[in-house]
Parts: sequence; structure tokens; C-alpha cells
Amino acid sequence: MRIARFSKGDGVAFGAVEDGGEVVARINGHPFGGVEFTGERFPVAEVRMLAPMLPSKIVCIGKNYADHAREMGGEPPEEPTLFLKPSTSVIGPGEPIAYPEKLSSRVDFEGELAVVIGRLCRDVPVERAHDVIFGYTCANDVTARDLQKKDGQWTRAKGFDTFCPLGPWIETSVDPSDLAITTALNGDLRQSARTSLLLHDVPALVAYVTSVMTLLPGDVILTGTPAGVGPMAVGDEVSVGIEGIGTLTNRVISRD
Repeated sequence: MRIARFSKGDGVAFGAVEDGGEVVARINGHPFGGVEFTGERFPVAEVRMLAPMLPSKIVCIGKNYADHAREMGGEPPEEPTLFLKPSTSVIGPGEPIAYPEKLSSRVDFEGELAVVIGRLCRDVPVERAHDVIFGYTCANDVTARDLQKKDGQWTRAKGFDTFCPLGPWIETSVDPSDLAITTALNGDLRQSARTSLLLHDVPALVAYVTSVMTLLPGDVILTGTPAGVGPMAVGDEVSVGIEGIGTLTNRVISRD
């Protein structure tokens, strides 16, 4: 099932995307704990698709593809590298990425598979990881690369408003173990890999993250980006596509 979050008029609701992506069927309340349909159905063309979830936190994994670790100038770490993006960095499909030109001269795309947590959890064993996962979506871990290098730690570089596009919806039934993932800039392919190349797979990441912190329903884990990251400019359009999920597209505008 594809679960989307959308607005129509003054209201915001969750719904199931049906009929090949043409219709969204509204559901009662929140999708966690079971889906109950209201009977309302809207053409997708008549609603505004939003970020499919508003997480309390986004937990990110750095250097989780060997080729990307090497393109960044080092060998892959033995353990997952954790960092956080603030909830205020989240935007949805079609919303603009705001380039902070006064503060950064290089802002990069990083296409990633995102894991959406479905229940409160802590210290989850690897074999139970799928029990706490609600589904999967596409993500772009937008990064001010020059600030990342300058600061040493990554909070500022990763934390600007609009630096975490998510969407276009949450796919609840896909197997994340071997999916094609691509990123295109203005239609040109820049990243292409498979999630089977993750150094630490989804169950291992859930277990590792929850050994450190409690995750809440709606929290998101970004699993890492493959090789091929690169800069974006104002006016560019970037699309992250994941097999079995969909495509997340955003355009870059000037924040200033």
C-alpha cells in the first residue's frame, strides 16, 4: 500500500494512493495501527502532495556505501556513522530546495532510501526490525558540502530548512534488500546503485539506531547515499527514484 499525506482546501489528511497513482483514498486519522477509509476519493491532480510524514527526528547514516565513502576520501567505517537532521528540514515532493547562497557555495544532492518507523521502539534486535517498520520512501539528504568540510561536524551543513525532501509517499509492502536507486539532475543520471550494496542493511541499521535512542512512530532513518553525489545550482531539478517506491522531484531556488 502507498500511504500519502496531502492537502485539499484548508485540510491535511493521509490517504492511500490507488489506481496507478491517479487517485488518493482518504483514511481516518493517522495510518499507524491500521487503516480505515472514509469513503472520500480525490484525483491526485486535484490535491497537493505533502511530505508523507512529519518525523520528530531524522536519523541519518553516513558512508554506508563503500564507493561513496571512497569518493569522500576515506575507507568505509566499521560501524554506522550517525548524525541527525532537524524536523524543520523536511519538505515534500515538488517543494523547492532553498539554496543558502550567502552561506554556502556548494550544495550537493544525495539520493537515499528512507525507512519510516511505525511504532515506538528501543533496543530492537535485528530479527525483529521489520516489526517496527511502517514502510519506505525516497529521500534527498541535501548537504552544504563546503560547510561540512569547514565545520568538521555536520549539523549546519545538513540542517538548513528544506534540506530533507521526502516522498512522494510511503510504500508499506516493498522488500528493501535489493532495490535500484537513482538520482538524476536535470534529467541526467548522476547516481545509480542497488540497496544490496548497503554496508549495513536496513535491519542492522534499525537495531543499531535503537541501541542508541528511542524511535517514535513517524521517525525516519536515512540509510546512506551511493557514489556520484554532486553539486546543484539554482534552477536545477533533482529527482531521486527507487524501484518499487516512486520518484521524488524537487527544484532548487535561491533562499536569498
